Amino acid sequence: MEQVDQFLTLELRDGTTVGDVLTVEFMLGVLGNIVLAAVILIVGFFLAGFIKRRIRRLAEISDHVDATTGSFLGSVARYTILALTVIFVLQNFGVQTTSLIALLGAAGLAIGLALQGVLGGVAAGVMIVIFRPMKVGDFIAVSGQMGTVKDITIFTTELASLDNVKIIIPNAEIWGNTITNYSVYDTRRAEWVFGVGYGANLAEAERIIRNTILSDPRAKTDPEPFIQVNNLGDFSVDFLVRVWVDATDFFQFQADMKRQVKEALDAGGVDIPFPTQTVIRTDA
Repeated sequence: MEQVDQFLTLELRDGTTVGDVLTVEFMLGVLGNIVLAAVILIVGFFLAGFIKRRIRRLAEISDHVDATTGSFLGSVARYTILALTVIFVLQNFGVQTTSLIALLGAAGLAIGLALQGVLGGVAAGVMIVIFRPMKVGDFIAVSGQMGTVKDITIFTTELASLDNVKIIIPNAEIWGNTITNYSVYDTRRAEWVFGVGYGANLAEAERIIRNTILSDPRAKTDPEPFIQVNNLGDFSVDFLVRVWVDATDFFQFQADMKRQVKEALDAGGVDIPFPTQTVIRTDA
């Protein structure tokens, strides 16, 4: 030990000691490792984002891969590159990543139990991409939320609500719940209940309702519209009306017909009743 101390304090020609030189070289080595690690991180994060965007772009222009699969694969590629980046940084500092991986493997059970929610989300994301209950651009309702699917990643799905609010839902909540997809089929069946008074001419009321709805070019005649008396209510005779339309016209068509049928019944002199209540005073 004494010989080592004597070696470190040995003066060189310029007056510096061997220990000083070794300290400077060590600090320069550490600084170089830090700079290299920073460069690796910057390049890794940039490359991860670039590859993700590139995969999604290729999916958008491809005839064989849709946007949903492209979005999911881009997300997988991004996280894979980030994981490799972290491994390279650790190796740069001399960390034996093989030993680290072996240690993580030995602790796999504990990690799996601790991260079962995260792993479940990843598995749910894979199931969504494989079985395709929805895709990017579909209008869906799930987990109490309704909106257009904007993105599907490994962990979450992004929706844009009707009032254009961004909604993030974990994939585990989506896959474990009922998914209502309004965009799968090209046509939908609109449905209304129109009530007329008991004294109204039912044949005339039915004719007005039918002519009003079928005069709109959005209404389909095949399958034939369903218009029949469905209920004898407390205040009205109720017509149940069902008409097929293109899915893209559904919401606006359904709203338009409510107003147009009401106005047509008024113009035809058909009474549309509303609940009334008679109050008898007993204190007179």
